[in-house]
Amino acid sequence: MRRNLTVLLAAFFGWMFDGLEMGLFPLIAGPALQQMQGSLGMAADTHFVGNWIGIVTAAYLIGAALGGLLFGWLGDRLGRVRAMSLSILCYSVFTGVTYFARTPEQLTVARFFAALGMGGEWSLGVALVMEVWPGRLRPMLSGVIGAAGNLGIALMGFIGLRFAVTQSSWRWVALVGAAPAVLTFLILRFVPESERWEKLSASDHKHLLRDVFAPGLVRRTLLASAFCGIMLVGTWGSVQWLPSWADQLTGGTQPAAKAYTQILIGLGSAAGCLLSIGLVRTGRRWTYFTICLLSLVSCSVLFRTVGSYGGAFLAWTFLVGASTGAFFGWAPLYLPELFPTRVRATGQGFAYNAGRLIAAVGALQMSALMRHFEGSFARAGAVVTLVYGLGMVLIWLAPETRGQELPT
Repeated sequence: MRRNLTVLLAAFFGWMFDGLEMGLFPLIAGPALQQMQGSLGMAADTHFVGNWIGIVTAAYLIGAALGGLLFGWLGDRLGRVRAMSLSILCYSVFTGVTYFARTPEQLTVARFFAALGMGGEWSLGVALVMEVWPGRLRPMLSGVIGAAGNLGIALMGFIGLRFAVTQSSWRWVALVGAAPAVLTFLILRFVPESERWEKLSASDHKHLLRDVFAPGLVRRTLLASAFCGIMLVGTWGSVQWLPSWADQLTGGTQPAAKAYTQILIGLGSAAGCLLSIGLVRTGRRWTYFTICLLSLVSCSVLFRTVGSYGGAFLAWTFLVGASTGAFFGWAPLYLPELFPTRVRATGQGFAYNAGRLIAAVGALQMSALMRHFEGSFARAGAVVTLVYGLGMVLIWLAPETRGQELPT
């Protein structure tokens, strides 16, 4: 049991700091880009900020997708623990590098390399926990792991409350993201490797990306990628923009508005992950369908009926966080159940991060929609979140895995 708890704690804190890193950009995006805009001698322009938020977000998602493939492959080849340590070190170092960015292009590059590590940590932490703990506890563990990342997002929001994120202070906030580097050494020292992986690594099997496209797995790989793409398009194409929308609604006069919005997104998402523990008892497919439905309804209400920052905005922000965040309790449970041990980290990494590539397109479309709707976050977000309707249809093409052991 001590071995299992050590693995769970490592994955929990790895994911929590993952969330801390993900929550960084929504908090600093506006002030950072406004400062860079001024340093370039440009007049204040919401289109400049919105356009670069989309570009940086897309680059971040592409980096996360490539990182998921790279570190997922390393996890199947070198072991879950060593690869997870390298991924955490990667996102910690390059998040700290954000401090030195002076132009939007430099900010984009720093976020891209930070995302390489962030994308890898997800699949590795999930694979390690699901392979070490008994199968009957997988639903609970998936909710806990998913909640960890969202608690990290909320934690970044609390940091934003303590230190007002402005054009003159955002760089210091970025340095907070370098702190998880310490976790790397603790994981290498204390966290045991997956026995399932160790037994398989003793064989002569070579871990190749093309294995996840072999007959019998290719359908699962493509469907899993689509499911992840849908949930991530909604998250990165709309929900992650809510702090910037709050800043827009307040005219930038209330720095705390961004922080409160992010805190409620994070806490709501953590609650949604824990809620998914109960939902998965109805089946993996019904759970995904229900989450898509709740996300579609809550996002529609927020983006189509709320037009000012206040109590209604914050209440619906929490509910949107809860409904869309539940996906991140569902995915750590369902994805490992689709792939055998020899390609579990690779398969999860590909599916989740192919979803990030799809979400990168969504983030760029959000920028295009904002230009079309003259800088309106609400009208653009209302269009992007219609993607949840597609998820309600596609999920019925997937296999139901409730009650089954992990494939060997």
